[in-house]
Amino acid sequence: MKESLMPDLDRIDKNILRHLQSDGRLTNAEIAKAVNVSPATCHRRTQALFEAGHILRVMGHVNPASVARGTLVMVGVVLDRSTPESFAAFEAAVSDMKELLDCHLVAGDFDYLLKIRVSDMNDFNTMHNKMLIALPGVRQIRTFFVLKEIKENAPLAF
Repeated sequence: MKESLMPDLDRIDKNILRHLQSDGRLTNAEIAKAVNVSPATCHRRTQALFEAGHILRVMGHVNPASVARGTLVMVGVVLDRSTPESFAAFEAAVSDMKELLDCHLVAGDFDYLLKIRVSDMNDFNTMHNKMLIALPGVRQIRTFFVLKEIKENAPLAF
């Protein structure tokens, strides 16, 4: 997928994207009415947006507290070495962690920034002791418990 996709999008495409970002449950007919096109045109354009890589997926946003994952933890990880092999080993090890929402290779004080959801502090402590410190190549872990979520998964502005 190419990085500069924006020039291919016209006003109608952008409106379709905005509506899907705000509510992925909208029907094709509802989106068509909102963007002032026929349902057939809307369906064709939406399919084209998927095929071109503008829409990656449509999914529901589950309330974390309702499924016992109300505690959000950000974790900064520093590896022993900055080599392709150490990065690959770390990334492979975290890829199956069910508590891990996001893992980003970053520039700055950490090599990786992890976003983790757990039920509570004790749950995180167990995870830390059994999983995080056992990850390959980890030299340092810095943990930040989120006290209040101000803005999360905001729609992209374009």
